[in-house]
Amino acid sequence: MATQAKRRRVSCGGRRRSTPLRRASPLPRPQRRPARGCAACRGSFAALHIPSPNPGPSSARAAVFSAPSELFRAGQRHCACLSQVAGLAGSEDPAPVASFLSWCRRVGLELSPKVAVSRQGTVAGYGMVARESVQPGELLFAVPRAALLSQHTCSISGLLERERGALQSQSGWVPLLLALLHELQAPASPWSPYFALWPELGRLEHPMFCPRVRSLELYRQLVALVMAYSFQEPLEEEDDEKEPNSPLMVPAADVLNHLANHNANLEYSPNCLRMVATQPIPKGHEIFNTYGQMANWQLIHMYGFTEPYPDNTDDTADIQMVTVREAALQGTKVEAERLLLYERWDFLCKLEMVGEEGAFVIGREEVLTEEELAMTLKVLCMPAEEFREFKDQDGWGDDKREEDSLTITNIPKLKASWRQLLRDSVLLTLQTYATDLKTEQDLLSSKEVYATLSWREQQALQVRYGQKMILHQLLELTN
Repeated sequence: MATQAKRRRVSCGGRRRSTPLRRASPLPRPQRRPARGCAACRGSFAALHIPSPNPGPSSARAAVFSAPSELFRAGQRHCACLSQVAGLAGSEDPAPVASFLSWCRRVGLELSPKVAVSRQGTVAGYGMVARESVQPGELLFAVPRAALLSQHTCSISGLLERERGALQSQSGWVPLLLALLHELQAPASPWSPYFALWPELGRLEHPMFCPRVRSLELYRQLVALVMAYSFQEPLEEEDDEKEPNSPLMVPAADVLNHLANHNANLEYSPNCLRMVATQPIPKGHEIFNTYGQMANWQLIHMYGFTEPYPDNTDDTADIQMVTVREAALQGTKVEAERLLLYERWDFLCKLEMVGEEGAFVIGREEVLTEEELAMTLKVLCMPAEEFREFKDQDGWGDDKREEDSLTITNIPKLKASWRQLLRDSVLLTLQTYATDLKTEQDLLSSKEVYATLSWREQQALQVRYGQKMILHQLLELTN
């Protein structure tokens, strides 16, 4: 039985590594679809790096778009940016929930009598609440694979398969987007009770999946929908180098909201997907899934919310790789030293440890790019003679020593030159922020002032504050 895949640590320096994880979990521990960011939050569709489907005529697109325009419903439950577009429903209507639960029984989606779908007692919109105390390992619900909505289960699956070549894109989302568009407009769609839980997003106005301005907003909304709701089944360990599985919609599972310290986890098996409790859940408490091991900047980009410090234990701060080079250059006194440092940097680039656009990623409990950062500190700080020998061996024959480990607890034990370079890099990084840590602390400590900030300003403040706390922790460790 597959659970969630492993956390992938990305340095962006030239290569991407998968390393052992701290918790079961593809790209950071996602059950949810990982993505580059919600277009409505980032303000630019191009920032998503998701190309439109291949241009040109397609019978699949023509068939989907031939239906008359109807209401397009989408969910704001997990993506705050969608609620800003659609607005929250006024008062809770029990009819959609009752219809959804009746549909669950018909399709064999089994919900434990200990849980309830509700708007009451949840952090955002619909959620799932414990009606009775739940113990770790208890099954909360099971979703048969026949109830999943994907390009393979929708009513135009044959058409999408025949047109697969025309619908290819870097994201891999286009077939699901078309499946959703078709099913949402089909009056007799078997998923209609599932859609009824979604608030109204907008009306379809002659949708065309092509790179034209008039269809840009609709495409953006659909991408945000898939980003906020869809799941991606992780690959098995032995299949890690294969193309990722296509996204799919998982009724009931997408009702759950997110916490880093979640109390439930989605498990994948050949016949069904099972949501299982991972912690004791007291009666009346909300049940939380995880959307992945995500820093606050990822949560705000993808879902429009953050977890206030110190709740998000998966939060991270970046130190740009070129910032470490800049910090090292500050210590050079003559041109020969500068040239040697650039030679060291070029060697690190050759080893694919650094890159001009890369970043070292620092978590609250670990350095996610430990191998890259340790090698960079070592090469930039080693004596010239040692570097020449190391370079001649192309970096081979280097035994990693325990005292060179970049675990958070070991940083104070690093060589003085390593600590100084790391400290100087942190100080340069902090200079890139418009405000200092005390300014952020003052804003957060004053409820009156904090309340005057807009929602986005509050969330941006939480992102900055969490990053600065990590960076200041590094300052203390390298002091």
